[in-house]
Amino acid sequence: MVTAIVHINAEVDRIPEIAQTIAEIDGVSEVYSITGEYDLMAMIRVSAYEEIAELVPGRINKVAGVLHTETHIAFRAYSRHDLDAAFSIGLGESD
Repeated sequence: MVTAIVHINAEVDRIPEIAQTIAEIDGVSEVYSITGEYDLMAMIRVSAYEEIAELVPGRINKVAGVLHTETHIAFRAYSRHDLDAAFSIGLGESD
């Protein structure tokens, strides 16, 4: 799994609409409105790096109202959520 974090500047009066449109794109797992320099943050989770190259310039940047994006690719996941999910694979109760 490849994870990327995309910071997005958007037209301020359209943030909810833009966020919803981005959230509906395949490969985008979550979209957050955030404080600071950027208006939105999208989490992308895909199976190959090449998919990020298609998603960001090909889909996210083309959403009406998106003004600018900055993409960060994650090397490793350290969140408790991801670690718990990894260790729970195959450890369910058997019949």
